Amino acid sequence: MAEPTSETDVAAENEIVESAETGDDAQSTRTVTQLEEEGDIAADYIEELLDITDLDGDIDIDARDGRAYLSVNSSQDSNLRLLSKPETVNALQELTRIAVQAKTGVFSRLILDVGGSRQAREAELAVLVDRAVDRIEGGAQSAALPPMSSYERKLVHDLVAVRGFTSESEGEGSDRHTVITRS
Repeated sequence: MAEPTSETDVAAENEIVESAETGDDAQSTRTVTQLEEEGDIAADYIEELLDITDLDGDIDIDARDGRAYLSVNSSQDSNLRLLSKPETVNALQELTRIAVQAKTGVFSRLILDVGGSRQAREAELAVLVDRAVDRIEGGAQSAALPPMSSYERKLVHDLVAVRGFTSESEGEGSDRHTVITRS
């Protein structure tokens, strides 16, 4: 990232980014600088993992919506696809969050994407929401989706709102899921 060139740039870079934790947890507050630090630590961790496993990948870091975002991408014929399965990405994301927390002492909410796996999952979630909305439009009172992570539930809530329906998360722990109803 480019160095700030004026006091205004420094102030903008250090602007507080507030975001509500999805689910019932309290709000967390991070500056853009802190999120970029998380991203740098996470990138170092992922880069070391890629080196150890002899996988190719380019790492992009972004800070938005109160989270650090890390994307690992490579050419079409890369062996990176070995890590791009949703379960693997979620596991790597948790390990990366732990590595960041070990260095910063603060819980990290970073999001990891490997080989476009997040976009693929968002498309799958859109299909699930479409099917659920079709069931409701067909006369069902509500439609429950399978359990998913808080990040995925947040994506579902956004998709449902765009369609003009209401959604709520229900259940506990690994059984927490989204239920969609009419507005």
